[in-house]
Order: sequence, then structure tokens, then C-alpha cells
Amino acid sequence: MYDLRDTCATLLLVANTSPKVVAERLGHASVTLTLNTYSHVLPTMQEQASNALNEMLFVRRPGQQLG
Repeated sequence: MYDLRDTCATLLLVANTSPKVVAERLGHASVTLTLNTYSHVLPTMQEQASNALNEMLFVRRPGQQLG
């Protein structure tokens, strides 16, 4: 049963589900517990955040005005 719980939490975090939502689904009183327990699945989140910011700031979409 705990393996299913861990798998669910891991898959949700890898899918970029808010840690707050994952914590609530697991019944954790604090997001801190969730993040401390499942932080091993989050190393790519820094890269994803950087890529998202880069795309928002520097990638020009067709028809998008500069400035």
C-alpha cells in the first residue's frame, strides 16, 4: 500500500503538480514533509523553472511584438 502511495506522490511531482496539492492528497499537515520526503524526484525542477522563464522572456512567438 505504501508503495502505491509513494508512486502516486512521485508521479504527481514529476508531472509538475503543485507540492501543496500532493501534500493534501497524502494527508501531510505540511508541504515541508512532502518536499523533504520526495525531494529526490525534483532535481529537474530548477532546470524546468529556468527554461520556463527563458521562454517567457526571450522566445519570440510568431506575431508577437517586441518590447
